[in-house]
Amino acid sequence: MSTAVIQAEGLGKLYRRGLVLEEGLRHTLDRFVKSPLAALRRKKEETFWALKDVSLQVNEGEVLGLIGRNGAGKTTLLKILSRITKPTTGWAEIHGRVGSLLEVGTGFHPELTGRENTFLSGAILGMSKREIERKFDEIVAFAELEKFIDTPVKHYSSGMYVRLAFAVAAHLEPEILLVDEVLAVGDINFQKKCLGKMGDVAKAGRTVVLVSHQLNQIRRLCHRVVWVDDGSVRLNGTTQEVVTAYESAMLSGDRTSGLQRGTGKKAQFLRWEIAEPQAGQPHVLSSLGRVAVGFVVELAQAVTDGEHGVALFNADRQLMWARAVQQLSLPAGVHVLSHTFPSLPLRPGPYQWQVSLWDGGEMLDLWDCLPEMAIATEIHQHYMDEWNGVLNLPAGFSHQVAEEISVERAPRI
Repeated sequence: MSTAVIQAEGLGKLYRRGLVLEEGLRHTLDRFVKSPLAALRRKKEETFWALKDVSLQVNEGEVLGLIGRNGAGKTTLLKILSRITKPTTGWAEIHGRVGSLLEVGTGFHPELTGRENTFLSGAILGMSKREIERKFDEIVAFAELEKFIDTPVKHYSSGMYVRLAFAVAAHLEPEILLVDEVLAVGDINFQKKCLGKMGDVAKAGRTVVLVSHQLNQIRRLCHRVVWVDDGSVRLNGTTQEVVTAYESAMLSGDRTSGLQRGTGKKAQFLRWEIAEPQAGQPHVLSSLGRVAVGFVVELAQAVTDGEHGVALFNADRQLMWARAVQQLSLPAGVHVLSHTFPSLPLRPGPYQWQVSLWDGGEMLDLWDCLPEMAIATEIHQHYMDEWNGVLNLPAGFSHQVAEEISVERAPRI
């Protein structure tokens, strides 16, 4: 059974929104005498809760992702866990040596060189000088700062700063690593190195708490995800479940159809579900095999010259697939209109079905199906979000040394 290395109960953090400049004691007393309740309310409005009643447990060796909008409270939570910020309410216990990388420059002294800051950070983590020296060359090589390691870090660019900060935090082997959006800084090659290093950290059995807006990075690295919204935990569960729910919520406001739904007097779609493979969640697809989707429609009267349309859209309302089945003859009653696919190899995320039914050119019903379909399959994509395509195709890879091409077989130029 895994041991909890981070335990938090009822965490809350209250901040002042800003100071109100007063003209003097006379004006303050005058305003209080005129309206004491208004004066008290004004004082209360100067504060806000960045975190509200957050409880959390992270087990040894677990990689936990924190997602949410900007300002949701993710960084505040990490600062409390890092002991940088004291909570207003609740408590948190951390068992183990913590390495944190929350903001560019956190923990570095600007007047010290990169070399001196490396030894300082190691000492703060509880490392001996010998341990730091053993890892030093590896840290510098990873950060690609050999020429600048003896330069004061106040002269570093933000990219150089974060490269060194990440290298120190990841290589000095803390038992718990807290990382906030470090993978959003630096070029693609550095981000790739960070991903690889964090994967190595996770495989080594160390605990990682990661904040990132790169959702495919969260999908690849994290065992579990917590969605923080407006200072509170909105959802805590498996990576695919939480990330897909978050994507769907962020994009749901953009879902509008140019067509209006039918009156429903002659026909109405009632519900839909994934009939195959059968699982506990009828609207979540978690495998890449055969898929059968059923749409339930109720007919008040028979359809004699029917046409049934079905379409699948992604989160950006791009059409993924569509089909029309014509010359349908359906008696009155409840019917299940089913569509079967060898597979639906689409990138993980939220999708929406749209179904329609027509009779003799008259639209009986058109429905943007709810809830949306969540595809939560294993990822077979590029590690960078910007190189993720629509398809999520598993593909084999092999490598072999080609035989030497003879002179006779060599192409002529």
